[in-house]
Amino acid sequence: MPRHILGISAYYHDSAAAILRDGEIVAAAQEERFSRIKHDPAFPRRAVEYCLHEAGISPGEIDYVTFYDRPLLKFDRLLETYISFAPAGLRSFMMAMPHWLKTKLFLPSDIKAALDGQYTRRIVFTGHHESHAASAFFPSPFEDAAILTLDGVGEWDTATIGHGQGDRIETLKTLQFPHSPGLLYSAFTYFCGFKVNSGEYKLMGLAPYGEPRFADVIFDKLIDLREDGSFRMDMRYFAFAHGLTMTGAGFERLFGGPARKPESPITQREMDLAASIQKVTEEIVLRMARHAQKLTSSRNLVLAGGVALNCVANGHLLRAGIFDNVWIPSAAGDAGGALGCAMFTAHQLLGIPRQMNGHDTLRGALLGPAFADSEIVAFLDREKIAYTHFPEEETLLKTVAEALAEGKVVGWFHGRMEFGPRALGARSILGDPRNPEMQAQMNLRIKYRESFRPFAPSCLAEDVADWFELDRESPYMLLVAPVRDEHRLPVAGEALHRMKNDPDLRTRVNIPRSTLPAVTHVDFSARIQTVSEETNGRYYRLIREFKRRTGVGVLINTSFNIRGEPIVCTPQDAYRCFMACDMDMLVLENCVLHKSSQPAMTDTERGKYTAQFQPD
Repeated sequence: MPRHILGISAYYHDSAAAILRDGEIVAAAQEERFSRIKHDPAFPRRAVEYCLHEAGISPGEIDYVTFYDRPLLKFDRLLETYISFAPAGLRSFMMAMPHWLKTKLFLPSDIKAALDGQYTRRIVFTGHHESHAASAFFPSPFEDAAILTLDGVGEWDTATIGHGQGDRIETLKTLQFPHSPGLLYSAFTYFCGFKVNSGEYKLMGLAPYGEPRFADVIFDKLIDLREDGSFRMDMRYFAFAHGLTMTGAGFERLFGGPARKPESPITQREMDLAASIQKVTEEIVLRMARHAQKLTSSRNLVLAGGVALNCVANGHLLRAGIFDNVWIPSAAGDAGGALGCAMFTAHQLLGIPRQMNGHDTLRGALLGPAFADSEIVAFLDREKIAYTHFPEEETLLKTVAEALAEGKVVGWFHGRMEFGPRALGARSILGDPRNPEMQAQMNLRIKYRESFRPFAPSCLAEDVADWFELDRESPYMLLVAPVRDEHRLPVAGEALHRMKNDPDLRTRVNIPRSTLPAVTHVDFSARIQTVSEETNGRYYRLIREFKRRTGVGVLINTSFNIRGEPIVCTPQDAYRCFMACDMDMLVLENCVLHKSSQPAMTDTERGKYTAQFQPD
């Protein structure tokens, strides 16, 4: 009989569920996609239901349920931290304890209740960073690899160096709370006016506009960084261990005043702070990586934890040449812990052998729900929605590629939903990267944001080295690389002055810097997804058809959502998002919807839809 293992991450950030059958991934999904609450931390009941449905089993047929951290050890850390800082942390402690006691202390009974009382076996609790390490190594294409995990904090650990060999992983070295690469970065995220555990990617995107003039201050005052990448933080400047904010008064004095208020204008100070903490983070990651290579002698490295989503640091690490190969899973953050704890149980504890085939086993991260063409047709007919059905893929792709080449913005919904924070061609909004106005149009008309960040390119895998300084695949959009010199455009005169001095960052990012202006950042970099036919199927064939028409095998790929909303999951989600913004075309499997053929959504209807999502 096959053995089914259900993995769960919950109650902190981005809850998720995953299920394995005899060690192979069957399904994985984040709760936010079903609940429509971005970064939903609640117990992932809907995600669990989906995983069991995809596996074709009932709760009583699960062999093991696993959870991605050890709640009692985390409780130990909370108590010891409070005692260490008492009485300063009393208010924070009193706010945290009721939530913790309500969720984590009764977690086993909550899990069994969510499984309708049908699961009566034991629950396996793996360490938080064990889960991260397992999510990085076990699905990787490597038989042997060094492992780096870096995040805010699990139970006590904030970063680890490990070694994966065959069906086992071993932790070799740890960094412990409160000294944390993730919390250090989040402190600057907070101070620069962005939301912690959500806005770190904005801080990363802001960094190229600034100069790292505060880096020496960070090294001199905030952290004592060692050669092996470990460090100690001067906690006099931080408040996250005992307070309700990330930084304290000393932090404000060090960096010229109070934290930026959210949604207020971004100043040069914030740009320079972003550049500085990005440089410091990259140095921490590089030193840890060098030490990991020294400890393991491996030529391969895998990474996980929230800091592993810093694709700029990942790109620098790759180009440093410390390792021959670097691999990061699609869900490197806490959502991936659901998959990691299940895989740790399967391989490390039960001894189920990994199935190695020279490729990673995430299947392109396409692990979520899919919807049959017949389901979509039934939905459209039931709601009397105008559409055209294309039974032949060739005709469909020609129609969509032509629209993209004409400057249309297309919502693309096909196959199984992605697992992780990036849209990878299953729930994506697409555009023409050659269009210098596309970045601004998509941000203001579709995403409802005034962004200083360009969009990411999806590139045919065989063409990536022609456009970017990247010599390998990047299937999960977690590597940043420079645009090749021959595609860069000179910036001179008034444009150069505006690029360096205009206080409106949207103006700066919209100055064309390459022949792919909509996906090229101010420092000539791009966050790349490589697309192959084996992994991405129809999405690959669409980009290939676009290349046949334009000579360019690259598309803009941004997530199918508006600001503050999770990526769409169902055809209904996709249609509502399509109607609430100024997309031109929606592709639901074989059905094509033109905005011009739809009844206009009233301002009231549009307002009701957008009001339910909070700015991220």
